[in-house]
Amino acid sequence: MANGLQLTNLAVSIDNKHILKGVSLLVKPGELHAIMGPNGSGKSTLAYALAGHPAYTILSGSKAMLNGENIIELSPDERAQKGLFLAFQYPVEVPGVSVQNFLRQAYQARFEKQPKRLFKTVLEFRKHLQKITDALKISQDFLKRGLNEGFSGGEKKQLEILQLAVLEPKYVILDETDSGLDIDAIKKVAGSVSVLQKKLKFGVIVITHYQRILQYLKPDRVHVLVAGKIKQSGGADLVDELEKSGYTALEE
Repeated sequence: MANGLQLTNLAVSIDNKHILKGVSLLVKPGELHAIMGPNGSGKSTLAYALAGHPAYTILSGSKAMLNGENIIELSPDERAQKGLFLAFQYPVEVPGVSVQNFLRQAYQARFEKQPKRLFKTVLEFRKHLQKITDALKISQDFLKRGLNEGFSGGEKKQLEILQLAVLEPKYVILDETDSGLDIDAIKKVAGSVSVLQKKLKFGVIVITHYQRILQYLKPDRVHVLVAGKIKQSGGADLVDELEKSGYTALEE
């Protein structure tokens, strides 16, 4: 099987309610796929189920393969170690835990099974982190703040970009990353994702309602999810068609 994040007949339920009803797609390394659809279509369910959220049940007959390995039976941290990353729509605050300490713990967990990637001291990691923040033009003061504590929407997304750079995932799921951001912030986030994707060659699934972020993140494929099923797929031009026609015709 070729490298990629491959979903085959993925069916998911929550509280005994069938949400996803057989989703199949293949995201290859370096590709960017957009998933669009109306509210309640199952977009966030797809993100959380792939990340391993315990509230979501992946039903029998479903397959989720990451570079040829079935991740369905893996715990969320094991999926993260394999290189799967989910950027939450609403990141939680963790008072008392600084950004730099969180990133160090996350890095240690991500590369736990790759001892050669681990840093021997906190100082070594902080030097590594400083190189990344300098490249991303992020202030060192940002690292000393409590995790998402009092962060604006833009700052929360800035932290997610920093996590991408530190954790070097293989596949990234961006769950409505454009939610609550103004145009300038969307452009900045999209630009950072594009730069990191080019450098790290990770595959991306962007989940969004709107065209605006896709003006800057150019998708290789666009999928329309309606009522738990992919009703239409196409190239980037499909986004323009959806802006004109909406989802109503696909819901019938």
